[in-house]
Amino acid sequence: MSIAPRNPFIRLDPKDNVIVARMEVPAGTEVPGEHLVTLHPVPAGHKIAARFIAQGEPVLKYSTIIGFAAEDLQPGTWMHSHNIEFGELRKDYRHGLDYRPTELLPAAQRATFQGIVREDGRVATRNHIGVFIVGHGGATVARKVANAFDEEQLAGFANVDGVVPFVHEQGAGMELSGEPMELLRRTLAGYIHHPNTAGALVIAQGHEHNALGDFLAATGLQPGPMLRTLVVSEAGGTRKAIEAGIDLVERMLPAANAVQREPVSAEHLMIGLQCGGSDGFSGLSANPALGAAMEILIRHGGTAILSETSEIFGVEHTLTARAVTPEVGKKLVERIEWWLQYNAGRDTQINGRVSPGNNAGGLANVLEKSLGGAKKGGNAPLMEVYRYAEPVTQHGLVFMDTPGYDPVSATGQIAGGANLICFTTGRGSCFGSVPAPTIKLASNTPMYQRMAADMDVNCGVVIDGEATIAEMGQRIFEQILRHASGEPTRSETLGVGRNEFVPWPIGVTD
Repeated sequence: MSIAPRNPFIRLDPKDNVIVARMEVPAGTEVPGEHLVTLHPVPAGHKIAARFIAQGEPVLKYSTIIGFAAEDLQPGTWMHSHNIEFGELRKDYRHGLDYRPTELLPAAQRATFQGIVREDGRVATRNHIGVFIVGHGGATVARKVANAFDEEQLAGFANVDGVVPFVHEQGAGMELSGEPMELLRRTLAGYIHHPNTAGALVIAQGHEHNALGDFLAATGLQPGPMLRTLVVSEAGGTRKAIEAGIDLVERMLPAANAVQREPVSAEHLMIGLQCGGSDGFSGLSANPALGAAMEILIRHGGTAILSETSEIFGVEHTLTARAVTPEVGKKLVERIEWWLQYNAGRDTQINGRVSPGNNAGGLANVLEKSLGGAKKGGNAPLMEVYRYAEPVTQHGLVFMDTPGYDPVSATGQIAGGANLICFTTGRGSCFGSVPAPTIKLASNTPMYQRMAADMDVNCGVVIDGEATIAEMGQRIFEQILRHASGEPTRSETLGVGRNEFVPWPIGVTD
């Protein structure tokens, strides 16, 4: 990839018939090495035709089709959604034919971080007490119980990162059984059982469809000293329930605090990969740099969870080709087909259009967005495919079926066991998460500088010509180890994450 600072454009592959603007470029600008002049003003992150492209001809970026020319396009033409058509692609899934196993480092050579080892051997990166609800009726009680434990109340419990309410809008007005209820219960159980959750209080109003007893029985959760339950209607109402809930959390605090960090292998890291507010630079800097970091993590025995099914559509064949078995590849295609059927006839992303922010940032359609989004997983082999919020047990690169909406997607990954989230953004994002913290990676330097209080890593130095993808990947990996060891992320410092617990709302209302 050419990133010479003097050239206002980036050529990503010799076969490409488009190049990408590093900065805002006026009309009439000569493009070094391309023998052409821009015919229109070009916003930063957007594309121009690098040669004549005939109507109907594939548009190639990273030597991959991102659409088709809507008209004859002269060299230097600004190319975007107005002249790039979304069309059907013929894909060769090559299930498993390109699989190459990862060469793992010997255990003695693997990186380490300062983690919290639970009694069952699972490793935590944070140490929270969670206040959960089985249905929305318990939301007020849960929030008031958790909010009672501010910094002053937790001053004597230095090893407890916080008491957090996990409030949602489900649990009532939905089917009593079936996939929506199973998904909600799986998500709640994943958070309660998460290694970063030292203790949990589960609150019920007393008449939810997701009844407390049925929830515990279905998930196999057993109440005990670090898993308490509370029914508001049986406690004597809201005020008494809040008082009882505070008392139950107070009883858990000493045990939750009785932990210490110790060196553990990076193989215990499970990273949820997210992107939001993507732009034309996301697939050039932050996403491939994160992919390079994940390749390093995987060689050290760790796990990376790629998700957002609707945002890999169009490039899923690059994952199925390197699947460990044909069966794993077919699992991914099955989930893609579910999404296509579910979204048939709807004005949604998988049918071509991207969000206004993505579009303004230089992404013409979902094919171009997917091309960049899939790079978060690097080139590691695909080892397994999971449904939303299923426990992730396979190491290496795995895929979890989730929507593209960031809070819902990250919630599923954390429920599956992710103990850190890495979130790339080009337009800017204020996302955070608990109990697994979010590390945010900026795709371009101007946005990083504007939102320095929210961003953890500036991958824009790749666009600026100051670092390679490989160098940036190593930096990201080293920063992941620091945050896993307890160094707060920017979102944690700002207190962001307490409202971003959003289980996938696929149920119906009565």
